[in-house]
Amino acid sequence: MQNRLILITLLHVFILSAQSDTEVYLFDLSKNGNVLELSNQRNISNNKGYDNQPSFYNDNILLFASTRNKQTDIAAYNIRDNKVNWISKTSQGSEYSPTKIPNQKAISAIRLDTTGKQLLYQYDFKTGKPQVLIQDLVIGYHTWVTKDIVASSVLEDGGLSLVVSNLTENTNKTFQKKIGRSLHKIPNSQLISYISKEGEQWEIKSINPITGETNKIINTIPKAEDMCWLINGTILMPKDNIIYKFNPKTDTDWSVFHTFENKEISKITRITTNAISNLVALVSEEHSK
Repeated sequence: MQNRLILITLLHVFILSAQSDTEVYLFDLSKNGNVLELSNQRNISNNKGYDNQPSFYNDNILLFASTRNKQTDIAAYNIRDNKVNWISKTSQGSEYSPTKIPNQKAISAIRLDTTGKQLLYQYDFKTGKPQVLIQDLVIGYHTWVTKDIVASSVLEDGGLSLVVSNLTENTNKTFQKKIGRSLHKIPNSQLISYISKEGEQWEIKSINPITGETNKIINTIPKAEDMCWLINGTILMPKDNIIYKFNPKTDTDWSVFHTFENKEISKITRITTNAISNLVALVSEEHSK
């Protein structure tokens, strides 16, 4: 009974987190000499309510969760055409964290039904047809290792645990408890990064999802939750209106990458880049006027 109450509480928190007014912004990322620069800021959601959790389907389509008709569906923004199409329309629930499934014309997303049931689903990119991917885990966030292996932040024991699931073998293996929501495939490697919250100081760590071998990369920016990897191995991590950068190969500590002076971007909550790292999308809470 106690575990059930904890789970209900976590699900309730997950629902409440979807109520803040947020917007998705897209930028060009270019290199000027040895300096990376952001330019061409545009609000690609421009929608009252919750617009969040962007990820790139490819170099021309950006996925994100967006509010419409009092629920949250999967939106697909076509960068070239400056147009939003909808992948899902689920009357009995909402979708979160849409993510491209490798080597498939399909998307995975967390579906939270009005009954409180929360599972990882697959959606056909063209038809939106849904299919449950994992039946027995309450997944909050996820990233794909291969088309058959997924790493997830799973809601259990009052927090998030790092679980690697093999869909072919139907296995789930827990590697660590007390982690964050930010999970990423590390470019040019077979490793996954995650944020460990075991200690007072949060840490970015890498893990081999097959062997479980783990290594510390660096401490996070204090209490920062979100990050992404550029193709050159640089980590971008935002906090408030500042994006910090760190490259494990060349740097010894974080440095400021970009500071936003405009009021639209004052509290960044998500960040992502495309495969070739010439685009960056981020989410900021809407500025109170």
